[in-house]
Amino acid sequence: MSKLEIVGPRKLLADVLSLLQEAGVLQIEPDSVGFVEKKDEILVESFLPDTTTLSEQFFLESLKAKCDELFSYLLSIPLKESYIDPRSIIDTIEDTLQRHLNRCRELSHKKDELQKEVEELNRYSVFLEAIEPLLEKITETPALEFIGLTLHDQESKSLLREALMLDAEGKFEILTSTSSDGSIACLIAVQRSMSERIKKILSEKEIPELMFPPVLHDLSFVQKIDYLRRRLSEVSSEIEFIEMQLENFALKWGPIYKRVKKWLEERLSLFKASASAFETKMCFFIYGWMASDSVDALRRSLNRKFSGKVIIEELEIREEDLQRIPVILKNPRYFEPFELFTRILPLPRYTSYDPTPFIGIFFPIFFGMILGDAGYGVILTGISLVTCNYFKKNTYVQNASKILFVASLYSILFGILYGEFFGGLGHNLLGLQPLLIERRTAVIPMLYFAVSVGVVHILIGYILGFSIACKKKSKKEALCKLVSFGIILFIILLVASLFGLFPKLLTRPFILAILFLSPFLLFTGGLLAPLELMKSIGHIISYARIMAIGLTSVMLAFVANNLAGMTGDIVLGIVVAGLLHLLNIIIGVFSPTIHSLRLHYVEFFSKFLESGGRKFEPLKKEEHISEENTTW
Repeated sequence: MSKLEIVGPRKLLADVLSLLQEAGVLQIEPDSVGFVEKKDEILVESFLPDTTTLSEQFFLESLKAKCDELFSYLLSIPLKESYIDPRSIIDTIEDTLQRHLNRCRELSHKKDELQKEVEELNRYSVFLEAIEPLLEKITETPALEFIGLTLHDQESKSLLREALMLDAEGKFEILTSTSSDGSIACLIAVQRSMSERIKKILSEKEIPELMFPPVLHDLSFVQKIDYLRRRLSEVSSEIEFIEMQLENFALKWGPIYKRVKKWLEERLSLFKASASAFETKMCFFIYGWMASDSVDALRRSLNRKFSGKVIIEELEIREEDLQRIPVILKNPRYFEPFELFTRILPLPRYTSYDPTPFIGIFFPIFFGMILGDAGYGVILTGISLVTCNYFKKNTYVQNASKILFVASLYSILFGILYGEFFGGLGHNLLGLQPLLIERRTAVIPMLYFAVSVGVVHILIGYILGFSIACKKKSKKEALCKLVSFGIILFIILLVASLFGLFPKLLTRPFILAILFLSPFLLFTGGLLAPLELMKSIGHIISYARIMAIGLTSVMLAFVANNLAGMTGDIVLGIVVAGLLHLLNIIIGVFSPTIHSLRLHYVEFFSKFLESGGRKFEPLKKEEHISEENTTW
């Protein structure tokens, strides 16, 4: 990363910012601290736009607000790209935009009112669907009146009947039907002369009557139902007609206003960027950061367009700048997909390491060690190729598919080393033999293998931590990392000698070395250093999960094959084994992924990674969006 100063005549500031926006490689620093010497600060001040510039900015902000409101009323439909130049017709656009905004606002408000009416009418739809069949059992006459209720259970129906029998002299009929939501729709048919008395009884029993809108007050019950059904159909048609009008408007005018909105955003971003510039009476100054390999190309562009009137100069990066230098994750092609996992965490600081290459190296290895089945690896390889080919425009799925492809290749490799192809199926049908270890029976050797990998992983973390401390010139931290590395190494050698892997004569020297280094650990890392060391030893032991989770996977594969053989039927056996193997594959994707990432995030990164990096956000135009992905 390079620290830059761009200088030129004040009148060229807008043009320079426009070129920088087009290039999209410079992050402008709004603070002059670290760029301008204290003795020169009095000569440099923040850029102040003139009255004309401010008026233009307010005008464009108002126009953008109108565009945002307009698009909030339009439906989400794909739009084509428009290539008009809004600058040349901005006055016409302002008048047209206001008229279109008023029209779309009117249609949208009308649609909202109709939707509220639909919600109100839908309150009755469940009741009406349940009660309509009951009306066929009753002949409506002027002497009859219907009262609608909604009950929650059969017990409420019994209590209602008892109350009406007692107080209404039995001059009524109750018809019920179960609604689609589980409630009980109840219809009481009663002589019109008794209706007020029954309504009073219902009120006293706190049983609310279904109240229809006031506009239906003079209609009979059957007429009310007909009106509600007809009105619901009318309102739905009106909403569809409004949506059709908005859709037609979006297809006709949407591409133009989308281009206008994009242009407005670009212009306003230039105004915002100009606020981060500085000036003297004659010159402007722009300070910022960019990737070092892009500096020469930007210098050539400035010289070509401004004939040497604008100068770009690289400044010295000082120690106090290290905490605010922005970070770019830039990796070789193989490691790029693994940035998907790196970006889950906060960005590393500029003084730290990008952890992506380490994930790219160790994640597939851990994944393959855990899954370790060549048959499963072949299936996952096929799935990764299919998803990568099908989702060509989805970057996240592309990266995930590429990671799965690499991890599945390691699964095939370890499957060959373990002698596993759909569990023991490869051995039974193809005579496949383990080249390294049969983990189903060799549990202890597999445990040693997993923990040994953990030792290597953790010690690499300490080496990286030591390197970072040296870069920061933090002697105590560097020495603490080095001493911790030495103590862990001697502890591992001591354990190995106790188990007979080294001559027992070396046991005493290893113990003396640990005792000799321990005081240095306290002096360099403080009282908490021994606790951190014990935690690191616990981290190493946690790599045993590679053995444990892998063992469950292989055992489930063998169980699937054994159950298939016990069925005594080829077809049924294939179905049983297939379902269990499918379950094992699904588990075999998620479980190794989660635990492999945990070994990186918790055990490995804690030894060297310093988070809190500042994201590199250059001044640039909005990325072009294809027609297929553009919706409003």
